[in-house]
Amino acid sequence: MAKVGIVGSTGRMGEHLIQNVLETEGLELAGLHVYDELSVSVPPEVLITNSMEVLLKACDVVIDFSAPVATQALCEAALKNPTALVIATTGFTEHQQNLMTEASLEMPVLYSSNMSAGIALLKQLVEQVSATLEDFDIEIVEQHHKHKVDAPSGTALTLGEFAAKGRGLDLDAVRVSGRDGQIGARTKDEIAVMALRGGDIVGRHTVGFYNDGEYLELNHTATSRETFSKGAIRAAKWLVLQESGFYSINDCLGI
Repeated sequence: MAKVGIVGSTGRMGEHLIQNVLETEGLELAGLHVYDELSVSVPPEVLITNSMEVLLKACDVVIDFSAPVATQALCEAALKNPTALVIATTGFTEHQQNLMTEASLEMPVLYSSNMSAGIALLKQLVEQVSATLEDFDIEIVEQHHKHKVDAPSGTALTLGEFAAKGRGLDLDAVRVSGRDGQIGARTKDEIAVMALRGGDIVGRHTVGFYNDGEYLELNHTATSRETFSKGAIRAAKWLVLQESGFYSINDCLGI
């Protein structure tokens, strides 16, 4: 029985994670990291704390759907209390990304900007199509609810990275995230990553490959946040059996 902790338990994903862990055979909800008030009921034996160190000591694996500052605190505490970490937060600085890498030297760390199986496969398809249709223009559009704070989404940037990888490009060197005014014609290598926000859209990503006379679009739409929480739980069950290292959701799924 693996003991699971959750960071971000009061956030938009927290309620789904709590319920899904309680329903999953082979897992025990051991602890919740709470900054403010917990809005759902949990069994009395579940530890509720605002200390990352206390949470880590009570758990075999911690699932993190929070904010970059909280993930940073988690990784810093984990370096002193090595524990398997499943991280699904996005919007990291370079320093925060480096902290995750540093932590992975001491414990298994699985990071993914999106925990769904569909996106895991889509990344592979995007790289393949990008390499095959090398003369096609690539445009990526992501849509999310009005409460999302980072843009473009971490998933859209990841898809952009796989598109760039298919052509041997550096996404940071070719990415365009906005167009306005007399900007001139589109350059050959640029990869656009555009963000739309509104309503309660859980998440939709479209990677388009456009050429004269034809185009191909690859789409993924999440209709429930449970696709992310259940994906993270699947990752947690897998990760507790792994050695120290830095893993992705694709490693967990074997694709």
